[in-house]
Amino acid sequence: MSPLKYIRIAALLGATIAGSTAQAETIEKLIVAGGCFWCVESDFESVDGVIEAVSGFSGGERPNPTYKQVSRGGTGHVEAVEITYDADVVSHERLINLFLRSIDPTDAGGQFCDRGEPYKTAIFYSGAGEKDTVLAEIATAEKTLGKDIVTRVEPAGAFYAADEGHQDYYKSESLIVSRFGPISKAKAYKRYRDACGRDQAVTALWGAEAPFADAH
Repeated sequence: MSPLKYIRIAALLGATIAGSTAQAETIEKLIVAGGCFWCVESDFESVDGVIEAVSGFSGGERPNPTYKQVSRGGTGHVEAVEITYDADVVSHERLINLFLRSIDPTDAGGQFCDRGEPYKTAIFYSGAGEKDTVLAEIATAEKTLGKDIVTRVEPAGAFYAADEGHQDYYKSESLIVSRFGPISKAKAYKRYRDACGRDQAVTALWGAEAPFADAH
């Protein structure tokens, strides 16, 4: 191979690697807890710039918790969602803004019809910059509502994905047996969300600022 051709190949390879690195640097993650993780996953997978939202657990000490363990309480974990997003398309600040307006952050006992430790709200931050953003958004939300916000703000720790049966529940056509007979998970999810009154409560609290209520 001629020296000139070698230089050209090296330059192209370097540019490809540099481009891949630049692209990778825009991919960020955010962990939030907003009650039922199916609902948070559904909401945020509709946001432009969000690549994926995964249902799981965070905030506690028990490693690799199961759904039943978290549901029973005592693990310290809450139902959480890990949001992977392109920071060139949607900012961390914007996601926090949307999150606070998709829940009732004034409720210390859970969310809507889901009560207790596993359903309490939380925002997990990575680094001082993210913490400052979260606190600023909370201050703005408190001013808007005229109420104290009790959503906890903590450093991000381990996130444990729930089993596959809990992923993409809102759009799964897999059948389950319910009191209505065999029904798809997607239809069961819709009935659950409606019966729980999540969207009605968020709209009553946030009014026109509620970002997802009209989508369900």
